[in-house]
Formats: sequence, C-alpha cells, structure tokens
Amino acid sequence: MENLDEIKKKAEVLIEALPYIQKFSGKTVVVKYGGSAMTEPKLKRDVIKDVSLLKLVGFRPIIVHGGGKAISTWIKKTGGEPKFVNGLRVTDEETMEIAEMVLNRVNKGLVALIESVGVRAVGISGKDAGLLKVKKKKMRNADLGYVGEITDVDPSILTNLMDDDIVPVVCPIGYDENYDTYNINADDAACAIAKAVGAEKLVFLTDIDGVYKDINDKSTFISRLTCDEADKLIDEGVIGGGMLPKIAGCVDAARNGVNRVHILDGRVPHVLLLEFFTDHGIGTMFMKEKEKK
Repeated sequence: MENLDEIKKKAEVLIEALPYIQKFSGKTVVVKYGGSAMTEPKLKRDVIKDVSLLKLVGFRPIIVHGGGKAISTWIKKTGGEPKFVNGLRVTDEETMEIAEMVLNRVNKGLVALIESVGVRAVGISGKDAGLLKVKKKKMRNADLGYVGEITDVDPSILTNLMDDDIVPVVCPIGYDENYDTYNINADDAACAIAKAVGAEKLVFLTDIDGVYKDINDKSTFISRLTCDEADKLIDEGVIGGGMLPKIAGCVDAARNGVNRVHILDGRVPHVLLLEFFTDHGIGTMFMKEKEKK
C-alpha cells in the first residue's frame, strides 16, 4: 500500500488541476500531433491518454495529424525517393496516392487507440463534408505538384462530431475547386481549423521544447511571447530556418481568434497534462497581447 505522503501528493495534483478543468470545460482545443510522439509507441499512447482525459473532463479536443516519416518510408518501399523543396514535399500524382493511403492508415490507427481507452472518435480528412478547400501552392522556381494552400474551412462536420461527444481526428488532405486531391502541410491545417472553430487553445506537439533567444543557451528559454514580441524575434533573425513557418503559424492563429497557442515537446510524457493542468506549465505559449494582471 502507498504511504500517506504519496497519497497526499496525488491529491494535491488533483486539487491543482481543478481550476483549470473548471476554466476550460466546454472549450475547444486543437492538438497538432507530430514528431516522435507519433512514432514511439509509449509516447503515442501517452498522448492519446492525455487527449482522452481532456475529453472526459469536459474539453472538446480535435486532433490534426501529419505522417511525413511514414509517407517517406512507403515512397522508398515502392522504389521512389522522397523530394523536398524548402521543407515541403514535392507531390506528384503517384506520391499523392501514397500520401493519401498512408495518412488514412495513420488516421484510423489513432482512432483505434482513442477508442481503446473508452472515448469515441471518428477519423476524417479535409475532403469530408468540404472541411478543407485548397488551391495549388505556388513557389518561385519550383513546382510542388499536388501540394495545397488552404483557401476555406467549413468546420460544421467538426462541430457536429463534438456535439455528439466524438473526438474528430483529421488528416491533412483537401480538394481544390475541381475536386482534385491535394496534400496539405499539417501545421497549416491545424492553424486553419483552430481559427475556424475559434479554439481556446492550439497545441503543436514537436521534437523541441519551445523557443530560445539562443538555442545553445538553455537559460534563454522563452515561456511566453506576444505576437509583437515574436515578430521582433523573427525580424532580428533569432527565429529562422525550419522554425520560421511554425512560429509564423502560431502568431497568425493567436492574432485571428485562438486565445493561446503552445509549442510543446511531445517527447515529454503527458506533456499536455503538464501544460493544461499545472500552475507553471511547460513549453512556449503565444498570445495576442500581454495579460492584464
């Protein structure tokens, strides 16, 4: 039997979580699921348990997932070689077929995990009920093929599922005006969906623990950023490279109706619970402007 001190510690954790459960009950949370948390079995199950717990205490979670590593693996299995331009996958017709197959396979795997812990879930893509409409993404001096840029979001299918007590699990594929199928960057899909549903929180699960002024100096970690402060870091060159589009997406979402946007290290067990239910939180949080005391 556990000693009394251990039992008291567990009680304190629950008491600390109570005001956050009360504050966010009934609020929509979009979780962009990616990185190691999607590929390592224990981490994957931890994330699914976290999302399921959020659902059971009154949150309205939506999962948006990628599957880039799995797509690359299957392209190689079929004798091809993955191609990228500025971090974006070049998606010809054959690659699009593979991507849709793999993403739907990942999607249904996540649905099965959620169902296995007693929460109802439905897997959809952006093609379902016109959720994500796109146009061909244009790049100077490069043709990305079937890579889409989101032009419109119809969140009604998400709202209906959540109203029916179901967790939507979304893979980032959409139609253009001619009903041709396009691959969509999962970060972009998560941002667009979060804005469309007026999410209280948008969370990016990544393989980094947040934003630093100097990546080589852990003491420069930034736990909170306003949109203007993030813009300044971008202008100063502090944020660049592969982080730039993700941070730009965070800022855009925070400026357009999403109350809080978080970058969290998905390699940390139960990182969602640490962020949502503790006084100190974890990761970097973006907000439109400074909170009033």
